[in-house]
Amino acid sequence: QVQLVESGGGLVQPGESLRLSCTASGTIFSINTMAWYRQAPGKERELVADITSGGGTNYADSVKGRFTISTDNRKKTVYLQMNSLKPEDTAVYYCNMNIRVSAYRTSKHYWGQGTQVTVSS
Repeated sequence: QVQLVESGGGLVQPGESLRLSCTASGTIFSINTMAWYRQAPGKERELVADITSGGGTNYADSVKGRFTISTDNRKKTVYLQMNSLKPEDTAVYYCNMNIRVSAYRTSKHYWGQGTQVTVSS
């Protein structure tokens, strides 16, 4: 069984930084795309950034130039470095990984439990 565990959320002031981490564990054959999503109160979940197994990245316009997604494939971990945080970045952040558990199974998406990020003065 695959599990994703996130860490790194918290309360910060505008302009400060946070680094989120998400590590996958369990029976894993391969990991394709890794991604971070967020959901603010009363809003739909939205893609923040993703990264392919080849290293290609994609960012939401609202975070370009401020957030950086990266991975440590050996550790099965994805990171989200968030700089110059704004109050509108306040949300629950979820990691998502597209994982194959064996060579004979198709991949599926797995979600972390979510970590709260609050940006407030």
